[in-house]
Amino acid sequence: MPEYPILEFDSTREAMLEPTRLIRPMDISPYVVVCFFQDVITKLTQRHAARVVKHLQSEIGKHPIYEIEFEGRRLTVFHPGMGAPLSAAMLEEVIALGGRKFVACGGAGVLNSSLAVGHLVIPTSAIRDEGVSYHYLPPGREVEADEAGVQAIEAVLQKHHCEYVKGKTWTTDAIYRETPQKVQLRREEGCITVEMEAAAFFAVARFRSVQFAQILYGGDDVGSEQWDGREWTTQTTVREKLFWLAAESCLSL
Repeated sequence: MPEYPILEFDSTREAMLEPTRLIRPMDISPYVVVCFFQDVITKLTQRHAARVVKHLQSEIGKHPIYEIEFEGRRLTVFHPGMGAPLSAAMLEEVIALGGRKFVACGGAGVLNSSLAVGHLVIPTSAIRDEGVSYHYLPPGREVEADEAGVQAIEAVLQKHHCEYVKGKTWTTDAIYRETPQKVQLRREEGCITVEMEAAAFFAVARFRSVQFAQILYGGDDVGSEQWDGREWTTQTTVREKLFWLAAESCLSL
């Protein structure tokens, strides 16, 4: 028996509770943008005729699943919540609905102060410093993003002449325990950003055999001597632009 419960991976494919027992598939677009920006989703409902096609439920309340038309095609959109457990569960349920090709857009802390606020980042892999991924994949230090998804995002960013960097992200469950020592360790491992969901997303996607990639933008700075919020959540133009880049990337998969 492993010393720690988190290392007790069970490869059994079917769990006691499966999303497909709770969620019936429906006619949604298999192309899905996972959008962490509620301000952008609100604009979609006001200006782009986004319509609710399904409400998922949790103890928080209702989680709307939207559909929009983009470039003459249907596109599913949803907000996954925050943190690996909720976001992974939401992803599971949208897969059960019929989602197959996912691109997420969100923000992340930067581990190097030279990465400007708003700069675009494509995570190629994630350090598994959270708990969810260990229930989907055997223990390991990293999990990779879907390569075709990364390539699709990169092609769209190049098409629109967007500056970006690719690299490793650090996924952690505890935003208030990003200590200077851990930041330095992750930086030495090659991480350029820190966030709370990527490793879980990549692991669930691999387990369920769907495509998943992500675009982030540089947010708060956790790589300096003192934390700097850099007013990263006020980058409304960047956030909306990132959504449409994610949408175009998703439809190209």
